[in-house]
Amino acid sequence: MAGRNKQNIGGLEARRRRRTWIVVTSALVVVVVAGAAVLLTVKPWTEEFRHGGLTIAAPPAPVKALPQVVPAPVTAPVPSANGLTASLTPVAGSPDLGAFAASVADGDSGNVLWGIDPDKPMIPSSTAKVLVTSAALLGLPADHRITTKVVSGATPSELVLVGAGDPTLTAAPDGKGYYTDAPKLSDLVSQIKATGRKFDSVVVDTSAFSGPTMAPGWDPVDIGDGSIAPMEPVMIDGGRLGQLWDYSPRTATPALDTGRALATELGLDPARVKAGTAAPGATKVAAVQSAPLRTRLLDMMLHSDNLLAEAVGRELALATGNDASFTGAVTAVMTTLKAAGFDTTGVTMLDNSGLSTDDRIPPRLLNRILTVAALPNMAAAQGNSTSSDAAGSPLGAMLDYLPVAGGTGSLATRYTVRDHDGAGWVRAKTGTLSVASALVGYVLDRDGRVLTFALMSNERPPEVSRPALDAVAAALRNCGCS
Repeated sequence: MAGRNKQNIGGLEARRRRRTWIVVTSALVVVVVAGAAVLLTVKPWTEEFRHGGLTIAAPPAPVKALPQVVPAPVTAPVPSANGLTASLTPVAGSPDLGAFAASVADGDSGNVLWGIDPDKPMIPSSTAKVLVTSAALLGLPADHRITTKVVSGATPSELVLVGAGDPTLTAAPDGKGYYTDAPKLSDLVSQIKATGRKFDSVVVDTSAFSGPTMAPGWDPVDIGDGSIAPMEPVMIDGGRLGQLWDYSPRTATPALDTGRALATELGLDPARVKAGTAAPGATKVAAVQSAPLRTRLLDMMLHSDNLLAEAVGRELALATGNDASFTGAVTAVMTTLKAAGFDTTGVTMLDNSGLSTDDRIPPRLLNRILTVAALPNMAAAQGNSTSSDAAGSPLGAMLDYLPVAGGTGSLATRYTVRDHDGAGWVRAKTGTLSVASALVGYVLDRDGRVLTFALMSNERPPEVSRPALDAVAAALRNCGCS
C-alpha cells in the first residue's frame, strides 16, 4: 500500500507539472499573440515602430573650431624682476633642489630678470645637448647628410664597409628603425647584389673617428643599461640590441656588429668580418645617406639621444677641420659658439652629450642660447645694431626641437600628475643623471610673454629634484610677471 501510495503521489505530481507547463505555455502564446497584435497596429514607418517609442534628441549646435596655437601677442606686458621674484621665491627655495642655480630672461627683450648663481658651473647632464645643437645650427647646413659607403677591398671578393659617422643605419625588416628616416642596411645589400659580383668577406673601416671610444666620466655599465655605446663611425640603430626602445641594451662592438649584419644579409659567413681600412680611391660599390641634420637634431633633442649628440659633434668637427674625437668635437662646438658671440666662461666639457659627470656649464650660458633663439633678432641679441631679419636666425629652429611638457619626448610623462598648469606650455630640454637634473627651455607666462629659463639642480637624486624643477617651470607659466 505504501508503495502504491507513493506511485499515486508521484503520478499526481507529474500531472501537476504537465498542467503547469501547459498553463505557462498557453500564457506565453497569449502574450506573443497579444504582442503580435500590438505590432500589427503600429505602422512600420512611424517613429514608435523604429525606436520603440523613444524620442530623438535634437542635434547639438555646431561647434566652431578655433586655433589654440597662436603667436605670443606683441602687446603682452613687459615682465618685471619684482614680479618674477614674487612668483618664484616660494618654489625656488625648496630643499629638494639641492645645490640650485638658475637664470630666467625675457624672450622679447633678452633682458635677464631673475637668477640664482647664474655664473656657477653646474653638472648639466643632457641639457649639454643645447650646446651641440646650437653649434650645429650655426656651423652646418640644415640639410647636411652623412654617407655610409661600401667599397671594393684588397681582393675582388672582399668588401669594405666605410663608416663616416652615422649611427642611425637600420636593419629593421620593415625599414623603420629607431631613428626617423634612417638609411637602410637592405639598400646597401640590394646595391651590392645588383653588381652581380661574388663576395666572401667584409672589412669594417672605422678610421673616420680617432681617439678613445669612451669619454672620461663615462661608465661602461651604461652600455648594458642602454645610455651609450662606444663611439664608432658606423652602427645599427645606435648600437641597440633587440627591441628598439630608448634604453635598449647596447653592443660593445657596434661597428663590427654592423659588418656582421651586412655579411649575414649577403649570405656570407659573419665570422669572416674583421676590422681594417679601405684603400685610398677604392671603387664605390654601394652607398646610403643619413636623414638631414634637421631631422637628426629633432630626434636627438626630443629623445635625449646621447649617441646622436656625440655623432653630430664629430660631424661639426670634421666640417671645421678638427679631429673627429671627443676632444675635437668639444673644441668645434666651443669655437663655433664663441665665434657667434656667446660667453663660454666657466664651461668644462669632456663630451657633447652631457653623460660625463665631469661636465660643467653655468646656467647663464644655456639661458642665453635659448634667449637668442627666441629673440626676434639674433644679431641684435649679440649686440650688433646692424642685424638682419629674425627669420634668418638659425637658432630659432631649436625651439621646435624641445619636448613639450606632458606631451612629447623626455617630458611626455612629466606634468601629468602634478603641476598640470605647465602641461602643454613648458617646452624644455631635460637633463638627468644620478647626481643632477636640469630643465632648459621657454614658456609663455599668464600675460602672454615668452620667458626663457635654465634651471639646474645638483646634489639631489632625480626622483627628488625633477618634481621641484617642474614646480619652478610651472610657476613661470602661472606668473603674471608685469
